[in-house]
Amino acid sequence: MTSRGWWRVLIGMGFAASIMGGLAIADEESTETIELWPKGVPGAKGTDPDKDIPTLTVYRPKSEIATRSAVVVCPGGGYGMLAMDHEGKQVAHWLNSIGITACVLKYRLGPRYHHPVMIQDAQRAIRTVRSNAAKWKIATDKIAILGFSAGGHLASTAGTHFDAGKPDADDPIERLSSRPDRMILAYPVIALDTPFGHRGSLRNLLGDHPDKDLVENLSNERQVTSETPPTFLVHTNADRGVPAENSILFALALRKSGVPVELHLFERGPHGLGLGDGIAAFKVPIEPSFKAWPKLCETWLANQGFLERATQATSRH
Repeated sequence: MTSRGWWRVLIGMGFAASIMGGLAIADEESTETIELWPKGVPGAKGTDPDKDIPTLTVYRPKSEIATRSAVVVCPGGGYGMLAMDHEGKQVAHWLNSIGITACVLKYRLGPRYHHPVMIQDAQRAIRTVRSNAAKWKIATDKIAILGFSAGGHLASTAGTHFDAGKPDADDPIERLSSRPDRMILAYPVIALDTPFGHRGSLRNLLGDHPDKDLVENLSNERQVTSETPPTFLVHTNADRGVPAENSILFALALRKSGVPVELHLFERGPHGLGLGDGIAAFKVPIEPSFKAWPKLCETWLANQGFLERATQATSRH
């Protein structure tokens, strides 16, 4: 079965937390789902909760290990579906286990919606997390975004197409910056305007006849500047769904602009592995080495100052 087929099996079976082993996850009362636009979603084509109402499901870590950091998680799925379990819930549990508040984004999808709706949802998610910083006990400058596959494209778009907020907006959330402080991109779609782009993601994002200038604008390796956030990238050399050139080109662009970057390219493994554990539980033939990336990312996050315990920060003041 192809890696895409395994994605569908996992999603259809509702595969989730049972395989998470000993990870420390959020207390039940510390998990909540909130609408990004409770007073009405801009550009909505209806009121279907699954199709038209973008949300954040917030998983908060146990207080004794909590840091002052948060990560917005963008599951993949080619901009046509969302792999909410192995690229959403499982990822949230892992982030909680290292003390990070995880916010899993349910964003609107094609072909019902097209750009710029998806990036509007991601930007609103980042602003929403900032607006809740005091409530969730996180720092406004320690908000990262993590994306898988097409969710990686959305995350990289958030990191290359952001604004400082609209000071005169009636909605106080819209006054806040949409820039993520860090990016974590797992086998991301990046280079849409190259032979390495993913056609399905492009079609769902921009339709059947996309404008060439818009395709180039959303080929995010071409949009990197010195203001792009420091980035952690992970991919496999054997990925046929989204070739590793997507991560490599982005890493080269970051280097050219002087942005700190860490890239891990594993030799083996198909597309869509998530953390690794979830797929392995279904006996998908993957290489054990890929399971190392969450620990490597944890080390990177620590080096970025994202894993300082909230209690430690408080004791110094």
